[in-house]
Amino acid sequence: MSEAVSRPSNFIRQIIDEDLKTGKHTSIQTRFPPEPNGFLHIGHAKSICLNFGIAQDYQGKCNLRFDDTNPEKENIDYVKSIQQDVQWLGFQWSGDICYSSNYFDKIYEFALDLINQGKAYVDFLSADEIRSYRGTLTEPGKPSPYRETSVEENLNAFENMRQGKYEEGSACLRAKIDMSSPFMVMRDPVLYRIRFAHHHQSGDKWCIYPMYDFTHCLSDALEGITHSLCTLEFQDNRRLYDWVLDNVSVDWDPRPHQYEFSRLNLEYTVTSKRKLNLLVADHHVNGWDDPRMPTVAGMRRRGYTPASIRDFCMRIGVTKQENMVEMAMLEACVREDLNEHAPRAMAVLDPVRLVIENYPEDGEELMSAPVHPQNEAMGERQVKFTRELYIEREDFREEANKKYKRLVLGKEVRLRNAYVVKAERVEKDSEGNITTIYCSYDPETLGHNPEGRKVKGVIHWVSASCNIPAEFRLYDRLFQVPNPGSADDFLSAINPDSLTTMTGFVEASMADAQVGKGYQFERQGYFCKDSDSTDEHLIFNRTVGLRDTWAKVNG
Repeated sequence: MSEAVSRPSNFIRQIIDEDLKTGKHTSIQTRFPPEPNGFLHIGHAKSICLNFGIAQDYQGKCNLRFDDTNPEKENIDYVKSIQQDVQWLGFQWSGDICYSSNYFDKIYEFALDLINQGKAYVDFLSADEIRSYRGTLTEPGKPSPYRETSVEENLNAFENMRQGKYEEGSACLRAKIDMSSPFMVMRDPVLYRIRFAHHHQSGDKWCIYPMYDFTHCLSDALEGITHSLCTLEFQDNRRLYDWVLDNVSVDWDPRPHQYEFSRLNLEYTVTSKRKLNLLVADHHVNGWDDPRMPTVAGMRRRGYTPASIRDFCMRIGVTKQENMVEMAMLEACVREDLNEHAPRAMAVLDPVRLVIENYPEDGEELMSAPVHPQNEAMGERQVKFTRELYIEREDFREEANKKYKRLVLGKEVRLRNAYVVKAERVEKDSEGNITTIYCSYDPETLGHNPEGRKVKGVIHWVSASCNIPAEFRLYDRLFQVPNPGSADDFLSAINPDSLTTMTGFVEASMADAQVGKGYQFERQGYFCKDSDSTDEHLIFNRTVGLRDTWAKVNG
């Protein structure tokens, strides 16, 4: 891999280069800090590639840390799925997995430290009152009547909070900063709240939990993080991040600094966890790993490859400029990767029977076909050819113009890796639908062009007697508009045709297909075997088409 590929330039890497050059830091430590309250999505993949990629390229370390400060919305299933996603994307965290809950004892001590310094107080205002006292963007807040409580009283009240002597919502610990700050986050933010909730890591040890903004910076500092990378919506929160680290009685070395980059906004998707959770909870999709979801689990199940997602994250880059990335770019990345690595096979999704009348009734031949036409090292596969076959219904017309390069009544076409056939006649049902196409074949055309005539078209096929029935799930974009998140009701923008199911056949070699592995079904697209498959019922998900047809249809 070239230096330009392994070390892409961006403003964060420029900052790191300068920090190393000046000696501000001698080594680099990053972290990926998801909250375990949902599955990871494509936006998290960008952060994973950034944080782990920087650690790799600078011979540093990257922690996987769960910022688990909200036990009511978190569970161990999310913890497990996140670990799986990070490793599937090709990364490994340094040392043991970290949890913010590992530091709850120390964070509690930091809270006591701030109280002792007169920089934090226990407030008995209700949540609505706190909100009212905080003011607006144009009006300063006003101090809580509990703001000037003595240190001794605050220590006693905070201990009562810890002992569970107050009801939820009746008391909280707030930082004493500036109620007239132009930044709302600095108007005496809440540091601790009461929650009588079982925690998936700490059990029932605590009934008070630190807020995310208080926990995150201290966790970074305790882990020796040098560069704390987050998205732009946390830009104002950096002031609180710095205030906490500057005001607790510790001289941090190294002292972490927060840097913000633009989040990933991808067309035809939503990446809000609240909205993704709503899609799952209200059964608009079939779980977090539904192949229509922008989750890493959903993309994996659909057949996206780790390499294609890493490539996509590298192409979109890291900037401070918010923008909307075209879905076509993500699809191009997976299409390029699968085109190079996916084995080929034949599948007929909408079958119509084709009978070669001059071929022996009990005749069988094994046709040799390349596993990959551009990679001889992948070898050959054997496909059984018989008198009766299935072809795609759309690959035959009774009449057609010269632009149509497939089978037409009275004309010839080549069957992929086999003979040239000529359509002689058709048989139809009572409703006029073609049920059988009768053909003749030229036995001299196996591996050779016919004498004196040119056959332009090539179509794929599957033996009617030697095949495997399969279900094909054709996935399209989940939403009909490029930016569904901006709609008043994003659910109204769901694409009713985001999933189409068809039943057809695959060649017999697909009996050994692996779940999740990408295959190119010739002329159909890239597919992977779904985890719902059984030995009796094969299911294939379409990952992406052979080319981008969305722009033509919807442009």
